[in-house]
Order: sequence, then structure tokens, then C-alpha cells
Amino acid sequence: MRIDVMKTYKLFIGGAFPRSESGRSYEVNDAKKNFLANVALASRKDLRDSVVAARSAFDGWSHATAYNRGQILYRIAEMMESRRGQCSAEISALEGCTTKAAEKQVSDAIDLWVWYAGWTDKIHSVLGSTNPIAGPYYNFTSPDSLGVIGAVAESKSSLLGLVRTIAPIIAGGNTCVAIASERRPLPAITLAEVLATSDLPAGVVNILTGSQKELV
Repeated sequence: MRIDVMKTYKLFIGGAFPRSESGRSYEVNDAKKNFLANVALASRKDLRDSVVAARSAFDGWSHATAYNRGQILYRIAEMMESRRGQCSAEISALEGCTTKAAEKQVSDAIDLWVWYAGWTDKIHSVLGSTNPIAGPYYNFTSPDSLGVIGAVAESKSSLLGLVRTIAPIIAGGNTCVAIASERRPLPAITLAEVLATSDLPAGVVNILTGSQKELV
């Protein structure tokens, strides 16, 4: 008789999938209170490590061409398309919604990646400007990347809420430390696995699971 290999969902820090440095984990149940998986319970030290990883990745990511960033975001959409079934199953189990509703959430998340991929090379054109001045010189306004941005995903929409949070941050050349939905974290780590195989430089996105009150 074969024994199933149960998956432990880990953190995503600096392009790797470590356990929490504290060694802690917590149980995640489906909408019917049935056990689904063990998930790493991130600590404040894990949060600090994520910020260090994001800061290390910022210079390279912010200086990448807008065209290159757009290609990578589009690649994320492609890779998520190949994980559609897994994402839908996790959303349906955690949120207690129908398969059709879960699939729509995945489709909306994929479409968001494509949308922001198209925006990467248009941000400067839309938000930048040439300012009229009284003098023999030029004055320009140009948007610039801010740095490391922390984000807390909404809990209602386990995948789409996280994508809504991360996509605009990295499209603008920033790096991100995101805290996933505490009770519905599985799609977030599946998203991390997508990011790890989408040519996204390590550290641009870091995803933590665990208690939001403890980390924020």
C-alpha cells in the first residue's frame, strides 16, 4: 500500500523555500474544518530576513528595463496558467466556493499579471511630464521606484487579493515583502512556486505565512 507524500508549505525568502527559523508551523483547515496542510509560521526574524533579501534585490530590479520587467510579469502569467488546476483546487477548498468561482479567481489573477506586464513600459509616459518653466532650460517630472514595500494580503480572496497587492508593486520596479492570508495561505505559496520558476530575480518578491498580528 502506497503512502501519500504530504506537502509542508514553506516560506518564500530570497528565492528559496526555507522553514521558519523558529521551527514553528500551524495547521490550515478547509472551509469544512478538515485538515489540509501544515504551513510555516513565520517569525519576526523571518520578516527581517525577507527585508534584507528584498533590499539586496532592489538595485538590480529597479534598474532593469521596463521591457524586461514586462516580459517577466508576462512569464508569471504563463506559469500560473500551467498551475491553474492546483490553484483552483486550493481556493475551492479554503474558501468553500464552487469550482467555477475558484477558476474565475485564478483567471482574474492571471489577467492581472498580463495587464501589469503591459503597464511596465507605459508608467513613465503616463505619469511623467515635461513641465513649462520660464527659463532657458528643461524641467521634467519622472516617476521613480521607492524601494522595499511591505504588503498585507486581504483575507477574503486568497489568491486574487495577493496578486492585486504584489503585481503593481513589482511592475513599478519596487521589491516586496508580502504577508499572505493567515487562514487561507496555500494559494500564496503556490504563487511563490510560480514566481520561483518565472525568471523573477531572487528577493524581488518574498512571501511569509503566519500570524499577521505577530508580524505587522
